[in-house]
Amino acid sequence: MVFLTQAIAVLLAASKVQFVSAAPAPVPSGGVGVRSNDTPPVYGVMSDFDYQSFLLALNQEWIELDLFNYGKSRFSAEEFASAGLNADDVSLIQFKADQEVGHADLLSNIISIGGRTPAVQCKYKYDFDTVPDFVNFCQRLTRWGESGVYGFLSHLDSRPAAALLTQSIATEARQQMVFRQFSGAHPMPVFFETGISQSMAWSLLSRYLVECPAQNPKIEWQIFPWLSVTNESNLLQDGYLAAITHNRTSLSEPGRNITFRWDDTNQTVSYNNSYTTSIGGAINSSAPAFVAFVSQLNVTYAPLTVTGSNTGYAAQPGGVVFNNTLDPVINGTTFVALTDVDLYVTPYNLSLLNDHIFAWGLYQAD
Repeated sequence: MVFLTQAIAVLLAASKVQFVSAAPAPVPSGGVGVRSNDTPPVYGVMSDFDYQSFLLALNQEWIELDLFNYGKSRFSAEEFASAGLNADDVSLIQFKADQEVGHADLLSNIISIGGRTPAVQCKYKYDFDTVPDFVNFCQRLTRWGESGVYGFLSHLDSRPAAALLTQSIATEARQQMVFRQFSGAHPMPVFFETGISQSMAWSLLSRYLVECPAQNPKIEWQIFPWLSVTNESNLLQDGYLAAITHNRTSLSEPGRNITFRWDDTNQTVSYNNSYTTSIGGAINSSAPAFVAFVSQLNVTYAPLTVTGSNTGYAAQPGGVVFNNTLDPVINGTTFVALTDVDLYVTPYNLSLLNDHIFAWGLYQAD
């Protein structure tokens, strides 16, 4: 019994020594906000750039909330079933709407903490009449919603606010993937998701805002003339129903001639007719010369052949990312622009392309 007591005492003494002598966890040099003596985080916007970026993101969350609720209420269970969506799938759409309530609350709070005024929900218009068109519209809208945030996250002055927005947009990425599945498409046909500038995202979103309360702050980002693909591939044409994935043939391929039509500049657009479209400020020509395909990590250019007044065509470029034949550079829901030059830009400085854009739109490459 004496020996056992002594052994326990030795163990307890060793434990005390271990706790007393424990060193702080090592932190490599560098990094911001990771040490106890660093300035405590403030989860608010810190600049006009932050404010306008979060204001854009908040308006995106508001339309998603409205859209998901609208689709769920407009279509019957039978209509959803005809597209391969059962009651559990419809419940997921409702849950996505619930997620948007949280996202809108988060962004509104971040804006308010920064001493600015957030936006409230507007009235919207949609251009779909069937369940397949609804879920296809959702996958396109969540595509630019996700990509629009990726484009400005690393440029924000408020790192704490950026960290929270990252956690929000991670959910939106999952929403986009599921809507592609609901469309009968491959859920993630790319290796990298694209980031686009705020003006690029706002040019796509602004088309669907009809009326907003007078209290809503004005979004200051540029709106480019609309660029439409007149021979766009139909993601729904082969009748695929909702599924986790389909190993289906790509909708497009290198060399395919893509035909375009684009709007004139200086058009009155968006809610309350309160915006005017404009082209890039550095354009020195009267007509575009290139089509820029903004996809994954790349901006790939193709010569544009102008065929008439605001019409033209270009051949879809080939190429792969990192010499990987399994990852064509242009795939999925891709962004397209008409430009005057084939400006070299990278994902971090893509916004430099804004100054050279005649028109901006989407291309359903797959």
